[in-house]
Amino acid sequence: MGKIIAVCKSENKGERKVNVSSARLVENFGVEGDAHGGSWHRQVSLLAAESIAKMIDKGLKVGPGDFAENLTTEGIDLTALPVGAKLRAGDALLEVTQIGKKCHARCAIYEQAGDCIMPREGIFAKVLRGGVVSAGDSIDVVTE
Repeated sequence: MGKIIAVCKSENKGERKVNVSSARLVENFGVEGDAHGGSWHRQVSLLAAESIAKMIDKGLKVGPGDFAENLTTEGIDLTALPVGAKLRAGDALLEVTQIGKKCHARCAIYEQAGDCIMPREGIFAKVLRGGVVSAGDSIDVVTE
């Protein structure tokens, strides 16, 4: 079982997200008020705090939301999850739709560090059942 460390969103695409501590996940949309929400397969992005720690070890001053992830987690191996896995995050139910992503343009983090962890270790999900998700909530794989 893992834990949600931060809940982040941004008003515009292509920018770092801000930790808002709590947000509503809307069924078949994503994070309410987030620029990446919509009727597509990458409604919510997740990245492990352990992945962020790897970038901190490289000398970067980064934290939750800096890689444009909506949910920063701890204690759950996101990259080991298969597409189709279901996650209970707070009151919401998510389904993993993609592991990693291809970067079409170099983000600010890549320009700063020569590397970005999100394309390799970030995952994406769609919202099957909406609800409120907050920092401190548990996140775990479910079989419902």
